[in-house]
Amino acid sequence: MSSAALLDRDAVASTAAIVETPEPLTPHRYRLTVAEYHRLGENGIFDEDSRVELIEGDLIAMPPIGEQHASKTRLLNRLFSLQVGDTAIVDVQNPVALDVHSEPQPDMVLLKPRPDFYASAHPGPEDVLLLIEVSDSTLRYDRDIKVPLYAKAGIPEVWLLDVTGQRLEIYRRPSPEGYREIHYPAPTESIAPVLLPELILSVASLFVPVPSTQREA
Repeated sequence: MSSAALLDRDAVASTAAIVETPEPLTPHRYRLTVAEYHRLGENGIFDEDSRVELIEGDLIAMPPIGEQHASKTRLLNRLFSLQVGDTAIVDVQNPVALDVHSEPQPDMVLLKPRPDFYASAHPGPEDVLLLIEVSDSTLRYDRDIKVPLYAKAGIPEVWLLDVTGQRLEIYRRPSPEGYREIHYPAPTESIAPVLLPELILSVASLFVPVPSTQREA
């Protein structure tokens, strides 16, 4: 038998071995759905104190809420609750169902009023008038992960409060590629959400409590 024939036979045998050998299992990402996430909660995987949220199918463990973060959230809750009246529901650290794989828990959301206060289902992007994240230790995560996710879902406006930098970032005009408008108002400016134009606040008041005598004036 010629050397060429031997080479051909060896090549065929080698190819057959490759085809017949099963490929090893490789690790892959399993994306949880919101329904599966809820079932984990129903089965007692999380307790009431668990700080987790579902982001694009991944369970994200959030750090404990620090004093500054909690203080700013209380301040915002008071500011908005005093002004919105019946025009919006002020919702604090509750879920927003963005899509089948994401259900974050933003620090504050102003929701469209509904008689049942969303008893039948968590609010979705179409229910949100304004979403606010208070960021101290989670600033990069909020800005780089959650804000683009909110834009993709169509949340109309997001305010990001940088607690350490004492700066407000305003994101508007959502698109699949991100928000098309980003504003950094000065502390001396006054602002209002696009969908709640009557709700006018000074930027400074979001970081420093306004004395009661000034509020009454």
